[in-house]
Amino acid sequence: MVLARQFSTGWLKALFTAYLIALAFVVFLPAREASTVTGFVGVIAGWLALLGIPFDAAGVAVEFIANIVMFVPFGVLVRLLKPTLWNWWPLALLAAASSGTIEVIQLLVPGRVTALSDVLANTLGALAGLAAAKKLTAVLR
Repeated sequence: MVLARQFSTGWLKALFTAYLIALAFVVFLPAREASTVTGFVGVIAGWLALLGIPFDAAGVAVEFIANIVMFVPFGVLVRLLKPTLWNWWPLALLAAASSGTIEVIQLLVPGRVTALSDVLANTLGALAGLAAAKKLTAVLR
């Protein structure tokens, strides 16, 4: 049982590391290069514009939702790696601090724009991940 737990923790740590590396590529690339990675925001906003939703409004909404989705794995993996972290507030503070740090570092990255709404969306995403992980662990028990 202990070996199985250590094995799964090892895989979770590796997965969390891979997630953090992928996240760093997305959030720390200069804007020009990042648009090739995250260009889907403009594509989806274009599709929504075809449905009559103004492109700029659609872009803002899609980017906000993308920021939420981007941090769901953060909440899931932190919860699975640290099962005692069951309370919402510590994870919300950790996610907000992590996201805030990302936004501050982005001030140094050419062409990147920082926004408080990104911190809010990322924190909501981490909390959604925590909820999903709690539900998943409850179902698996």
